[in-house]
Amino acid sequence: MTNYGSTNAAPNPAASTISIATTTTASAISIASTTTPLSGGEKPSFRRHMTTCVTKRHGDLVLLICYIITGLLDSFATAVWGSFVSMQTGNTVYVGLGIVDPGASTRWIKSASSIASFCVGSFWFSRLHRVFTPTKRWVLVFSFTVQLSMIVAAALIVLLAPPVKPGELHWQVLVPLSLVAFQSSGQAVASRALEYSGLTSVVLTSSYCDLFSDRNLFAGLGSNVERNRRTAAPILLLTGVVIGGFWSRTPFGIAAALWTAAALKFGIVVAWFFWRTDSRSNG
Repeated sequence: MTNYGSTNAAPNPAASTISIATTTTASAISIASTTTPLSGGEKPSFRRHMTTCVTKRHGDLVLLICYIITGLLDSFATAVWGSFVSMQTGNTVYVGLGIVDPGASTRWIKSASSIASFCVGSFWFSRLHRVFTPTKRWVLVFSFTVQLSMIVAAALIVLLAPPVKPGELHWQVLVPLSLVAFQSSGQAVASRALEYSGLTSVVLTSSYCDLFSDRNLFAGLGSNVERNRRTAAPILLLTGVVIGGFWSRTPFGIAAALWTAAALKFGIVVAWFFWRTDSRSNG
């Protein structure tokens, strides 16, 4: 006898197959979406890398290299342009002498231009670090890239622009002088950002004072890191001056000194890109 009221229908193989396939496909899509990066998935990783803070540990090594750059730039700048581009104390003296006798030379005008550019650069670089976090990787990379680009621009002007007679005021002198002075301030600001205020790379007087007034001046080599930094700073600056003096005696002249400084700056940019992340600041 047929039971018309039974609710137990025979299973439908086709429906079961479709249901299993649908479930399996949905699971596969879910797993793929969590394990396989989407198109352009490397961009967030790169962005994360660039927006992390770098560790300040060993940042003094970068700043000490900047002393070589300072020696390079100031050695040829004083010899060829007649003013400093980094050490603004000397430029202030030149400006004072020029005020007393403005017709004696144009050195005081160049020095005043260098001071003004350095001050504007200090204002700009300090705001960059302050607004966007001092030790963010991209901030340090960008800061030193700007410095690098200004040295390259100055080198191109020196290399391609028509030469001028010594002592004359022309844009071929004032523009590269101002560009190099502007970028020099970036090194000083970076020393503040990395919290190595004694390694500004633009002054040695305080380094000499702190070095020889150190009560642990004669401590072991590994016992006084501050003493070691203060000792290395003038030695490295002197090294830069010697290299700059060497280039000035070759046919390549001032352009070679600028390109050497640019190469060192480029090395610093690359170093910041791969510098170790500060895990404490990035959680």
